[in-house]
Amino acid sequence: MPDRPKRSTRSIEVGYLARVEGEGALSIRLRGDEVTDVQLRIFEPPRFFEGLLRGRLYQEAPDITARICGICPIAYQMGAVQAMESIFGVRVEGALRDLRRLIYCGEWIESHVLHIAMLHAPDFLGYEDAIRMAKDHPEVVRQALRLKKLGNQILAVIGGREVHPINLRVGGFYRLPTRRELAPLREELEWARGVARELVRWTGGFSFPDFERDYEFVALRHGREYPITEGRIVSSSGLDIPVSGFEEVFVEEHVAHSNALQATMVGRGAYHVGPLARYALNFDCLPELAQEAAREVGLGPVVRNPFQSIVVRSLEVLFAVEESIRLIEGYQAPAGAAIPYEVSAGTGHGATEAPRGICYHRYQVDAAGLIETARIVPPTSQNQKTIEGDLWGFVPRFLHLPDDQLQWQCEQAVRNYDPCISCATHFLRLTVERT
Repeated sequence: MPDRPKRSTRSIEVGYLARVEGEGALSIRLRGDEVTDVQLRIFEPPRFFEGLLRGRLYQEAPDITARICGICPIAYQMGAVQAMESIFGVRVEGALRDLRRLIYCGEWIESHVLHIAMLHAPDFLGYEDAIRMAKDHPEVVRQALRLKKLGNQILAVIGGREVHPINLRVGGFYRLPTRRELAPLREELEWARGVARELVRWTGGFSFPDFERDYEFVALRHGREYPITEGRIVSSSGLDIPVSGFEEVFVEEHVAHSNALQATMVGRGAYHVGPLARYALNFDCLPELAQEAAREVGLGPVVRNPFQSIVVRSLEVLFAVEESIRLIEGYQAPAGAAIPYEVSAGTGHGATEAPRGICYHRYQVDAAGLIETARIVPPTSQNQKTIEGDLWGFVPRFLHLPDDQLQWQCEQAVRNYDPCISCATHFLRLTVERT
């Protein structure tokens, strides 16, 4: 490749980054071949959900927090109800717990498939968007849409509707689904199992940049099952704490270039949550079908290339389909839709594995059940500093690329995380300055 003409300043402008949820900007500054600054700038105004929750009844928290995200409302509802249940001494087990796990599987399916097929795959295949990709890969897009619809149907049957479900409550549900209502889902899931397996093969065949990082992975770990609704917080460096210890280890700070807080580990810096972290810390808990599919596309039990996150997400879709089949087959309606409890004052914590990673909640309520304080830490805010770290390491290795290709690669590096910027509070305008 011929030498690039030297210029005192070079800049690349992207007015809006498509195929992510939300709005913001990314600035990369270089001096020669050295990166001098990387800023993931989220400029959308904060939404202040934690302030909105203060003074509201604890029962309102699941419905209010569901509005944080239309793609992953269950993550916010489940964290809220778990935190309240830890205050009131409620332990949800058996069929009620299975239903919670099942509706969360629906969320994983619809969210992951949306990202894989509509938002991220075009990057690897050289298309500007899924509409253009569909012209050459119509069957892939058609099946992905049907698979996503199945995830939404699970949410609707158990949660009452597809977007911002209304059936989750502290102690369980307002209404239980019947086996007859779940039966059509079981039939469609049988079809989905084969399609999800093909999705793993399809994404596993993409070409990935030669780029790996030594992340500190952080995820929930349950021990007996792949984590979705509960577990202890563990890391690849030996951390193992209860959810209630989250704020002793993880801190958020405001940085001047972003309206969203950035999370770090005390004394350890940036960390990585999401599919790669769950996979690395819980590979042994995946069903044999998913482990076999991973081996088939050449993945080991740990994946450190962030661009291969699309393959791991596909594996989690396969897992969620398989887990949904298991849960529906074993479902027997419990005696009651919710466990009774008494309201009391206290502080409670909850954490679940949203599609994008750990979603943490903490609430303090008074004796009447009114919320005094609330704190919510979404997964995207936890990954922000890690995304910047990826770009610090990635850009110097690809400076030989023309500006338009480098821009494409940087955008793709951000999309590896399926950032839900509105949750963290939004994305992307890219500026690269070379001097």
